[in-house]
Amino acid sequence: MRHLILAIFASASLFGGVYKLKPIKVTKDITCVIGDFNPPTKQNLGFVSNACYVNMGDSLVVLDAGPTFEFAKEFYALMQKEYPNKKVKAVVLTNFHDDRVLGASFFKELGAKIIGYKTINDEIKKYKDKFKRMHRIMTKQMFKGTKIVYADILVDDGYKIKGSKKTLTIIKPSKVSEESSDIAVYSKDDSFVFAGNMVFNKRMLNYRKESSVDGWIKALEKIKSLNAKYVFPGHGDDYSKDSYKITLDYLKTLKSGVQKAIKDDIDDVDLVKSIDTKKFSNLLHFKPLNYRAIHNYYDQLQWQ
Repeated sequence: MRHLILAIFASASLFGGVYKLKPIKVTKDITCVIGDFNPPTKQNLGFVSNACYVNMGDSLVVLDAGPTFEFAKEFYALMQKEYPNKKVKAVVLTNFHDDRVLGASFFKELGAKIIGYKTINDEIKKYKDKFKRMHRIMTKQMFKGTKIVYADILVDDGYKIKGSKKTLTIIKPSKVSEESSDIAVYSKDDSFVFAGNMVFNKRMLNYRKESSVDGWIKALEKIKSLNAKYVFPGHGDDYSKDSYKITLDYLKTLKSGVQKAIKDDIDDVDLVKSIDTKKFSNLLHFKPLNYRAIHNYYDQLQWQ
């Protein structure tokens, strides 16, 4: 039965897919796809974050599963085209967000182990309402097969995924960055880091009430210390070794600006215009997300 399912998925890819994925060969063993820079819409069908797969030699490992069963099926078709005889051994979820985890329902059916940070299942349960937004932007047919699945293996910093030709290492560089479940995946052999939602470029980051500016800065400093040739963002299309810099620069500006505003007794009404973030204004969705970041961090400091 499993072979029949695989054959159906493989043959379906011959007719193209609704996501029209464009693979990018980052290294000889790592292939990635880049999501839209906007929030989930009817046009992008929730494909707003980046995902990769890694040839481990004897198997494949997927880095983030995407927003739907259909997305994961089409992503898998790319893998089958490049590596027709390799199975997906594991899927690493770099945080709990719906655009990264809902495709895991497809890979679970293939028998892959789902891996996430030790808090990820609790976060999925806690924020279940956040998983409703994909329902709002697509038809039942497009969402068919998609469901919430939980990680089979809960890990901490330093967990290793071993293949016959390379090893991937899970990195948990701080307790909280954007989310508590944020992790990165490092391949020393490829000089490659998949940074998940710790790195944004070309679009504005999302600093939430649960985020930590100090933890996020610490995480990026850790990624920087790896001196990898490729730092693949969770959102954005720059995957050079310096791709993290704009996120780090913004967070340092946010931290110093809000702390100065509080010291100078700037009130809530004048808060945003008192902090000079203009050099980041070219980032997509800058205005609303900059406003949110400043006020969220301000509120965190006020209640410390």
